[in-house]
This record gives sequence, structure tokens and C-alpha cells, in this order.
Amino acid sequence: MTPTLKIGTILIEEGPRITQLLGLESEPWSGNWSVVKALDGFALDRKIRTAGWNFFFMAAEVKVIFFCALGTKKIHNALKRILAKVRHQSFNGLEVTGIVAKRFLGVPYATVSAHSRHIQQSCCLDSAEARQTSQRDAEWARG
Repeated sequence: MTPTLKIGTILIEEGPRITQLLGLESEPWSGNWSVVKALDGFALDRKIRTAGWNFFFMAAEVKVIFFCALGTKKIHNALKRILAKVRHQSFNGLEVTGIVAKRFLGVPYATVSAHSRHIQQSCCLDSAEARQTSQRDAEWARG
């Protein structure tokens, strides 16, 4: 069953080291991405900082608009589109920050927005190259 996606939902790219070290409960979502269960961004940030790691919030918001009424499948597809947009940045997390349904001239549409997040040990954000290397290592470890 697909997990329910709502504002505050955190998606993380599964890495055995991160999930084991931090003791995160997650549910598979799509590909290597999982939904963190029972924690919003603030609670997850506290848990990560308690373990001596850091949880970065990227200021740039990414939005996707689709025409049609809101539905689980539509939100799922919108988040896949957002992940495709931010894939080149090599961040290992994403937080859903907005799901808004509207109408224009009677036509329903919705906007889904999210912010990239990143979990790492260092208090200074790694460079894009270092994040890419870390991501390749994690993919290799998964097999």
C-alpha cells in the first residue's frame, strides 16, 4: 500500500548507514525513496541532531502544477516530477511543504511544493561532487 503523502511528509533516499544509525522507521515509496513514518521535519531534525548529525533545509522551493482534482495518484506523480527536477542536486531528502487545490474558470488544478533536505554528519553542507560520490557509494552498497 502506498503511504499517504501530506504536508510535512519527509522522503529520504534510503541509505543503509543513515537509517540504521539514526534508527528511522520508513515505508518504501518509489525506487530508492522511502517515507519517514511518524516524524515531521522538526521531530526528525531533533532526532538527527541528537545522534550528532545535521539535517539541512534548502531554501529553494520546487513546485509542480497539475490540472485535475487532488488525488493520491496525482500527488504521487507530482512528487516524482519534483524528484526528477532536483535529482541533479544529489540531496538525500525531500519535505512536502504544500498541497493546494484551486480552480481557475471552473477548471480544478493543484500545486504541490517541496524543499530539498539533506542528512549528513558534517555541520557544513558537502559540495555537490561530495554528495554525488556519497550517493554512488550508497547505490553500490545497495547492490
